[in-house]
Amino acid sequence: MLTSIFTETPPIPSPGTMAVDFEERVDFDRLRTYRLERTRAALAASELGALLLFDLNNIRYVTSTAIGEWTRDKMTRYALLTRTGDPMVWDFGSAAKHHRLYCNWLADENVRAGLNGLRGAIPPEAGLFERCARELASLLREAGVAGMPLGIDIIEPPLWFALEREKIALRDGQQVMHDAREIKSRDEILLLSTSAALVDATYQDIAEALKPGIKENQIVALATKKLYDLGADDVESINAVSGERCNPHPHNFSDRLIRPGDQAFFDIMSAFNGYRTCYYRTFNVGSATASQRDAYKRAREWIDASIELIRPGMTTDRVASVWPKADEFGFSSEMEAFGLQFGHGVGLALHERPVISRLNSLDHPMEIKAGMVFALETYCPASDGFSAARIEEEVVVTERGCSVITRFPAQELFVANAY
Repeated sequence: MLTSIFTETPPIPSPGTMAVDFEERVDFDRLRTYRLERTRAALAASELGALLLFDLNNIRYVTSTAIGEWTRDKMTRYALLTRTGDPMVWDFGSAAKHHRLYCNWLADENVRAGLNGLRGAIPPEAGLFERCARELASLLREAGVAGMPLGIDIIEPPLWFALEREKIALRDGQQVMHDAREIKSRDEILLLSTSAALVDATYQDIAEALKPGIKENQIVALATKKLYDLGADDVESINAVSGERCNPHPHNFSDRLIRPGDQAFFDIMSAFNGYRTCYYRTFNVGSATASQRDAYKRAREWIDASIELIRPGMTTDRVASVWPKADEFGFSSEMEAFGLQFGHGVGLALHERPVISRLNSLDHPMEIKAGMVFALETYCPASDGFSAARIEEEVVVTERGCSVITRFPAQELFVANAY
């Protein structure tokens, strides 16, 4: 059920990072209940009997467990939710014992140590995949769903083969999880707003540090420290792009020295209690040319045109249609330009529903709904041939339209440390 946060006038609240007794802030019990109920409803509406989850964001959504960024590419953690049972999680070694001590919303018998092979480092011949498949098959029989398909999000091929040998029919479970996760609760929105607030503060530090002689990677370092100091639990990535590296957009950072007059843009992908940001800002260093200002003005016009359309019932094809075609800003195809004029959901993952672009949305539109939270981002190369402007805003869709939760000033080009 949508709560009053979707009918409030802006701004969306951004409470402190602590739990307190004198204000209602994030209610984590309510958050866990909401996420599990959303998943159960999506599972019940599908053809699936159960979901087997290896995507860390899905595991966190269903079980409210997490053990750190290092697990992102290990494929060691997994969770199972059946139509008739409670969530189960298999975790890395002693993490399972830790969960039994501190995660009292999970039954002890549903928290187990598990390991399938560390992406092939332990060869399949060791039998860990077969052991896992047999255990899962037994649990599906106990839950009475063995005759129904099992939904999976991501999986290693040896486990796929082992599950098939257990006569388990496999289907795509990722879409079911996206069904569950596309509408955010009050608590999720408060966490997303607070996550954005951490980046607001970080951009202030970046603006003060942007002087000739500092390197892109030094900006990344100071931003990373700031975010963790403020309470971030995962700084996933920071793009830092300046000068001649701005066009075309390389989507990374380097050791390039910032120089006078550079245009520079940054994207901060950070998380607070798991809830992420994707938040670009563009600066000029000391001064700006007419070409650079014009690029920024056009990028701002494009993003404002899309924000103006955001409301319940709007469709993503109409949003994408206000952005320029790929060949209008220097690219050969919409595939090559993908991610530059772009919208995407943000939540526990960086890319959730809806994904908005001219590549997919014009022919396959989605309806925008109250409770969605997504980022809108635009990119405009400058006429000088090497500078470019990049802007991104995160919006919460409300019953009355939308509210922007990314607040570092961006209506006009920000010239840092002006001469």
